[in-house]
Amino acid sequence: MNVLLTGGTGLIGRQLCRQLIAAGHQVTVWSRRPGEVATLCGAQVRGIASLEQLDDGALDAVINLAGAPVADRRWSAERKAVLWQSRVTLTEQLVQWLGQRAQRPEVLVSASAVGWYGDGGDTPLTESSPAKVEYTHTLCDAWEAAARRAASYGIRVCVLRLGLVLAPDGGFLARMRVPFSLGLGGPLGSGKQYMPWVHHSDVEALLLWLMETADCRGVYNGTAPAPVTNREFSTALGKALGRPAVLPAPSPVLKLALGEMARLLLTGQRALPAKAEQQGFVFRYPQLDAALAQVLQKPE
Repeated sequence: MNVLLTGGTGLIGRQLCRQLIAAGHQVTVWSRRPGEVATLCGAQVRGIASLEQLDDGALDAVINLAGAPVADRRWSAERKAVLWQSRVTLTEQLVQWLGQRAQRPEVLVSASAVGWYGDGGDTPLTESSPAKVEYTHTLCDAWEAAARRAASYGIRVCVLRLGLVLAPDGGFLARMRVPFSLGLGGPLGSGKQYMPWVHHSDVEALLLWLMETADCRGVYNGTAPAPVTNREFSTALGKALGRPAVLPAPSPVLKLALGEMARLLLTGQRALPAKAEQQGFVFRYPQLDAALAQVLQKPE
């Protein structure tokens, strides 16, 4: 297949490019830094700065992973504008361009996040669960709505609501690894909030599965089948690193330091991949201990 990828130089995109190439697909990455695409994603991957560079080319599938990091800094008005533009506005632009093409792709797989559900407490959340309306829901809901408009052009649309991605070379785990390695880690706030984690290889496999499986459409939770609380995650990470994990970060301190963004750390979602499992997807890393052991292992 001829595949267009956005967010191809990101945490998931880089590995996904290599898997797409290994599976025999041709990959083009739409990027602000097209000159870096071959280095980051593989020599066989083409980088483009403008969608117009693909106007005359065949296109079978689009995977939309673009989006500025949501937890890198406080949610100022300026930062919220960046988060909106890099998700909602970019997806609107992408879908509008797809609708104008004479030859349209068969499928659009577009990323979202479990933040769509807002603070879910300890209630198990499947794809049919309602949301609590707050900032993360508003952002993700507009992002998903922009992607769903592609269905009006006869394109099969899948939306993957991603959890916290465990990867060896970036993401939230990279920020936790240093303090936990020093024995300075511990639960955040009460520690009772759920962390819907997922191993990066399962995210990549889910994206390929959604792209290649004609029966897949609509929303899917991109989370491991066994979410854990923040306290349980902290204990497991400390054990994997051979360090204690007993120093809590109190809620008032996090709220003072991070403002509104502290809700990302102090609330959570007990999200379950019900739809993917019902349709036969099998997770390679369904349990946290094995997932942590794999991503934390030292390269040979």
